[in-house]
Amino acid sequence: MQIETHHYHEPHRSQHSGWLRASVLGANDGLISTSSLVLGMATAQAEPATILLTGIAGLAAGALSMAAGEYVSVSSQADAEHADIRIERAALDLHPEAELRELTQIYVHRGLEPELARQVAEQLTAHDDLAAHLRDEVGIHDLQRARPVQAALASAASFTVGALPPVLLAWLWRSGSLAIAIVASTTMLLAVLGYVAERVAGGGGIKGAWRVLLWGSVAQAATALIGWVFGVSVG
Repeated sequence: MQIETHHYHEPHRSQHSGWLRASVLGANDGLISTSSLVLGMATAQAEPATILLTGIAGLAAGALSMAAGEYVSVSSQADAEHADIRIERAALDLHPEAELRELTQIYVHRGLEPELARQVAEQLTAHDDLAAHLRDEVGIHDLQRARPVQAALASAASFTVGALPPVLLAWLWRSGSLAIAIVASTTMLLAVLGYVAERVAGGGGIKGAWRVLLWGSVAQAATALIGWVFGVSVG
């Protein structure tokens, strides 16, 4: 008798947590920091060329800073994972039976009967002992492994995308109300970013939009106030 099997895969949000976090953080940071810089210079009545240069410099510096910071941060996580892998590999070579009992106890604590837990541990050990221990003992899973280069590139790219709108406005806007245009466009884009980020993560979207809007508005207000108070025309 042939048993019919159906292949079904559920899309889980947490599988994409690494790149999603880096992308959302980068885009928000790029939009908020660059628009705030441009806004501060605009309220200080700086020359258009100076405002544009400030935006471009902020974009370049921010993208490289985000890439470097993300790479260093995720590399530290990767180093910790590699250390755990070495420790576990050595333990499996030196004490295979103790490691098998340890894996069995993990499955017993998760609800399996001792005999069944032993069978599961033996079969998984025979298939790939290191992968079984990394996944069930240490909590390291292939789908969630630290990937420094991927995280750095995602951060730099998303920062650049987020920083482009205020830079383009500073380049193309010829009206005297650049500050208003920056505030209006940034507010709208922040709401969209927050909404989309929460929706992708499985939420409703409204809370995400309000969270980003709140902190983005604080940053814009602070830099606009600085530009207005000091009001120095750079020329």
